Amino acid sequence: MIGYVALLRAVNVGGTGKLPMTELVRMSEAAGFENVKTYIASGNVVFKSKRSEGEVRSALEERLKEYAGRDVGVVLRTATELADTLARNPFSDSPGNRVTALFVNETLPTDPLDGVKGITNEEVRLGKRELFVLYPDGMAKTRLRIPSDRHGTARNMNTVAKLAEMAATVA
Repeated sequence: MIGYVALLRAVNVGGTGKLPMTELVRMSEAAGFENVKTYIASGNVVFKSKRSEGEVRSALEERLKEYAGRDVGVVLRTATELADTLARNPFSDSPGNRVTALFVNETLPTDPLDGVKGITNEEVRLGKRELFVLYPDGMAKTRLRIPSDRHGTARNMNTVAKLAEMAATVA
């Protein structure tokens, strides 16, 4: 069994894409996932499965599309990968709520600033399957636009730490 963390894109943000976490648990269990747990109402679900990453993502995406009537992006990481992301945080000296990991399924640009617009004092670093972003003044007023954001989903490092902790217990 593999411990997984699914990060849903655009769920319960700004009043759009409402998905009760109880429904996400039900969908995940119906897909055959075990030890299903959610964390905060923004599309974070932790579980274990015997299936491959691709099979898990497809099963969850199909159920989400049936529920929402539209595609809902799912970024999947193993428990090990999420713990590794936390360990590789290049801004570990900064508060966890000021640093995000932008998780993506596609290949990342070789230059993390490629196509980035609106940068002021933010910093962007390349990870393995994510971009790390430091928002020294917080995210509330940033004008930063990162092209990978259109297909990925970001979580602050406090959330990544909690999800890594949860994923370690289900694996």
